[in-house]
Amino acid sequence: MPVDRRPDAEGFLALWPTLLLQRRLPGHEAANAVLARLIEAEEAARADLTTDYRADNLLARDHPAIGWLRDCVNKTAIDYLRRCGLDYALQWTLQGWANVNRFGDYHDLHNHPHAYLSGTYYVAVPPQPDRAALPGRADRTPGAISFYDPRPQANMTAIKDDPQIEAEHLVRPEAGTLLLWPAFLLHLVHPNLAQAPRISISFNIVLKPGQDVLPEQG
Repeated sequence: MPVDRRPDAEGFLALWPTLLLQRRLPGHEAANAVLARLIEAEEAARADLTTDYRADNLLARDHPAIGWLRDCVNKTAIDYLRRCGLDYALQWTLQGWANVNRFGDYHDLHNHPHAYLSGTYYVAVPPQPDRAALPGRADRTPGAISFYDPRPQANMTAIKDDPQIEAEHLVRPEAGTLLLWPAFLLHLVHPNLAQAPRISISFNIVLKPGQDVLPEQG
């Protein structure tokens, strides 16, 4: 049955929010150096490391740096769920895979079906060249990731300074940045235009089924 949400004391009620979490992980410098070496060695042995992301679950490995990241992701997921108001115990599995984006590589617009939350952790983010020094369009945002409003008609009422009508949210991540969002949210990764690779670890949080997670039926 629908949740009986109540307006605040002044009558305001924020409906259908989309919560995005962005944080820098403390201690990421040492861990990233190890993760980068691990991922680069695997890519040298497997050319399809980035595209065949279902072949392996990186976050299930018994490795100190991966264990550190796994703990950080789980802690971040707990923080996210609490902010959403979910105050009961949930169980989930983590599915993780590495991405190595070389010059010109990007990811098309997509979401992550069959997951509850999705996220990315940035291991290595090379500085992008000055746009003025690049041929072609001047409005490109290389190295960034864009998220899009899941309400497709919301920008029909666009007026100046209305915070609800900006259809795109752009993030320029740095090494050590962890992003977490609802798995349904459409997003794309802009091309890497640096000569050095951009290395990240993407993941899905898949809830374990059970009666406790089912909503009440009216």
